[in-house]
Amino acid sequence: MGYISDLRKVVGSRPLIMAGACVLIFNEYGHLLLQKRTDSLDWGTIGGALELGESLEEAASRELYEEAGLRANNFKFITLLSGQDMYYKYPHGDEIYNVMAIFEALDVEGIPTVNDDEGLELRFFSLDEPIPGLNPFNELVLRKSGYLTKW
Repeated sequence: MGYISDLRKVVGSRPLIMAGACVLIFNEYGHLLLQKRTDSLDWGTIGGALELGESLEEAASRELYEEAGLRANNFKFITLLSGQDMYYKYPHGDEIYNVMAIFEALDVEGIPTVNDDEGLELRFFSLDEPIPGLNPFNELVLRKSGYLTKW
């Protein structure tokens, strides 16, 4: 499966520092694409951890394709998030402290399609009102990135 899976075989579910990328995809109406996650059954952003030797932009591109079947011709760097409040515990017990680069995908090609086993559904949401079932950690990421300011 990859670097993190291999590392988990050694350290178990103990907290790890994990570098990764979060990709924000907006449609022509300014609505944000979210995926309904298989592990928590809530709505979250597209993204994931770096693989060995991978840049943040390469991880963003890979995750965008793996999770949504989309390609972006460019990525706009938004911010880098880290620290105590970037702690996350997965439903299966693995713990991480994220160092997360937030990117906006630009000039996106393709039709959003669930492309792996991490998502159940993809849907665009307006950020003008609360999103039912939004993963609390992803809500924090969107707030810290300046995208959730109206609610």
